[in-house]
Amino acid sequence: MIRNEVLTAKSSRVQRAVILAVLVASLSLAPAIIGEYGLGLLTEMFIFGIFAMSLDLLIGYGGLVSLGHAAFFGVGGYAVGLLARHLELTAWPGMVAGILAGALLAVVFAPVVLRASGAYFLMLTLALGQLLYGLVWLWRPITGGDDGLPGIPRPELPLLGGILWDNVAFYYFTLLWAGLAALSMSWLTASPFGLTLRGIRENELRLESLGYHTWLYKYAIYVIAATYAALAGTLYAYYAGYVSPHNLGWALSGEAMVMVILGGAGTLWGPALGAALVLVLKYVVSSFTDRWLAILGLTFVLTVLFAPQGLAGLVRPLRWPAGRAASAERVWAGSQAVPAFLRRRSQ
Repeated sequence: MIRNEVLTAKSSRVQRAVILAVLVASLSLAPAIIGEYGLGLLTEMFIFGIFAMSLDLLIGYGGLVSLGHAAFFGVGGYAVGLLARHLELTAWPGMVAGILAGALLAVVFAPVVLRASGAYFLMLTLALGQLLYGLVWLWRPITGGDDGLPGIPRPELPLLGGILWDNVAFYYFTLLWAGLAALSMSWLTASPFGLTLRGIRENELRLESLGYHTWLYKYAIYVIAATYAALAGTLYAYYAGYVSPHNLGWALSGEAMVMVILGGAGTLWGPALGAALVLVLKYVVSSFTDRWLAILGLTFVLTVLFAPQGLAGLVRPLRWPAGRAASAERVWAGSQAVPAFLRRRSQ
């Protein structure tokens, strides 16, 4: 039986490697196959894929349902736009500043929102997000108000051939960041830290009784998720050349939540797939009918009723029982291998 489990694990790893290789090859050749419009749509899918996966870190792994996640997305974009407009920082410093702005905002917000849980946590994140929305809307001399900040130039990267005005060059630039984000998030969720987060999501009281600083874990994942969201926001600001209050409003947070639920929370690749589906409905289906929102709503309802674990959940029943048992063992074993400072001292 043990031998069968080992063979199953090896076969699963080989299958994942083959799928990943085919995916990378397909995405690398995409500019030569699809047109300009399709390339722009695929670039936007990568950006919102990062955004949806960052929200999945909160919802799917931390059990923290947020309606203010777009605040970090928008802050990253506004930081890039303001620095490019007033200080002419369009290269790496502007992008790094945008990511750090989102992370620092989360450092400030986290102690406030993590005082609550459940619906109260959701309402606090919504309130703080709308507070930023109102600030950006009213601070017209700096943020442009409801007109936003147009004319954001794309970054200058001498090592990649200069300014990324060319859509193909920017596509590969976004693909690189999306790949790095996906790999780093996958590593994070499979690490002892990520496995312990799952334990907190399932039974926080039990983890506390075992001596874990559950609040510190939630604080850490909140800041990490915000950092990835800010990365997506900076990429979108460069892609669109424009940032507006909509980029940090509750509507975009709700849209990201729909992406996560459609794709399947707690899978990472599922929310990325959900982001692609929402964007296809938004840009492709809307060209045929003005009622694309009704189609999106119907798709959402059908997913909740017949595939509550999302599109990714449709694949899970195909996994071997041994694989599921091994995953459970990894959650328990991994949660034991955590740094000492994340454990409480026994009383």
